[in-house]
Amino acid sequence: MLLILRTIIVVIYSILVCVFGCIWCLFSPRNPRHVATFGHLFGKLSTVFGVKVELRRPPGADKYGNAIYIANHQNNYDMITAAKIVQPTTVTVGKKTLLWVPFFGLLYWLAGNLLIDRDNRSKAHGTIGELVDQFNKKRISFWMFPEGTRSRGRGLLPFKTGAFHAAVAAGVPIIPIVVSNTHGKINLNRLKNGLVIVEMLEPVDIKQFEATSVRKLATHCRELMAAKLEELNAEVEEREKNGKI
Repeated sequence: MLLILRTIIVVIYSILVCVFGCIWCLFSPRNPRHVATFGHLFGKLSTVFGVKVELRRPPGADKYGNAIYIANHQNNYDMITAAKIVQPTTVTVGKKTLLWVPFFGLLYWLAGNLLIDRDNRSKAHGTIGELVDQFNKKRISFWMFPEGTRSRGRGLLPFKTGAFHAAVAAGVPIIPIVVSNTHGKINLNRLKNGLVIVEMLEPVDIKQFEATSVRKLATHCRELMAAKLEELNAEVEEREKNGKI
């Protein structure tokens, strides 16, 4: 019964956000400020799913300039966890097929997100030039999932280097974001589904990697995120065990 009720609420809420969101975006289409607005609105569904999401940001995070945010990509629940921490003027880079998702696809595009064809290598490489061009024109940041696909409980997958090539080419920092484990955590027939911590790490200065390779930068960031993911998972387990959430 709880599953059915949640499903109805989520479907109705999502359709309303998408429809009214599209209308709202028509007044200033492709404005990068829209992404944080609607990301935070979808994040409110965490309450419906019985998940407490705890956000952590470094001091001064609201004053960060242009950057590339990278996050671990677990499953569809990223929409109610990671989405809550998206900074203003940050847009995501997603696959082109998202455009065909009913209601959501149009909002995703109108909000200013960047769609790429991952199956076309030449176009995917051209995306790096497009990102650099956007950085040079205005205050904007990009959110990318360097794993390239959902991990679905397989831990932190190997990183692709596109985000790191873009950061080096544009001369902007990398800011890692780590979300504690949600795989197998959420039972739609259970009232409360525990704690999820979303933590933004300090910016990684790419200048220290200028004399090395982009792959080393990617490896460094992955090691930082893997260590933080292990730390957050241990904290969540301990707090849930002691009822301190």
